Amino acid sequence: MIVTQPVGRNAASRKYDVLTALGAYALAQEKGTQRLVLRLLTLITARYNWKSDELVVGRREMARLWCVDERTVKRETAKLRAMGWLEVRRPGARGRITAYGLRIDRVLEDTRPAWANVGEDFQARMGMSLGEAPQQGAVVAFPGRTPSAPPDLSRGDVWSLAQGLLYAEDTQSYGAWLGALSVHRQTGDRLLLMAPSRFHAHYVQTHLLDRVTRAVRSVESGVDRVALLYPGSET
Repeated sequence: MIVTQPVGRNAASRKYDVLTALGAYALAQEKGTQRLVLRLLTLITARYNWKSDELVVGRREMARLWCVDERTVKRETAKLRAMGWLEVRRPGARGRITAYGLRIDRVLEDTRPAWANVGEDFQARMGMSLGEAPQQGAVVAFPGRTPSAPPDLSRGDVWSLAQGLLYAEDTQSYGAWLGALSVHRQTGDRLLLMAPSRFHAHYVQTHLLDRVTRAVRSVESGVDRVALLYPGSET
């Protein structure tokens, strides 16, 4: 049995275990990731409801807590969603703040390499909390195909963050089609993506463009249109 949600008996110690795992992981990373995880840690400590598994806090309040502007808040939360650590439970609307849930199972799996830095007792205890069952949200690869590597979120640009969201949403279509796209240029409200071939561009344009556009707009609302190009095509 996998016990990741810190409720019931020993809930308090499990909360500290999750926070310790996050801290140990952050300390083993480069500065950009350290800052991102520190922001999440502070947000969890200040505003996360462990019992209901909800984080309901406005972008303005996050910006004040993190000492950044709201544009940075949007990018950082997009990174956390792309990593699979946060998920939207209730989308924000007029008069209603977005409610997030913390994917503790994914957090524990991603921070596992840093458990040994805390100590063997911590490593053993965390392993027992996960048990031997398959992890929730595990990616099943196509038969005979090596799973694609996740995008590099450290660049922090619009397309890499959007790729992170697309990767978390559907690893198979990302590996087959979306991971090969690159930014050609961004002009005003239009983002031009370069595909490796005409067929590739046509397939994405026909079957995946709506998904790509939603992901890009989730990161940068100023982009209204996404277009596909291929080598030799008119710009």
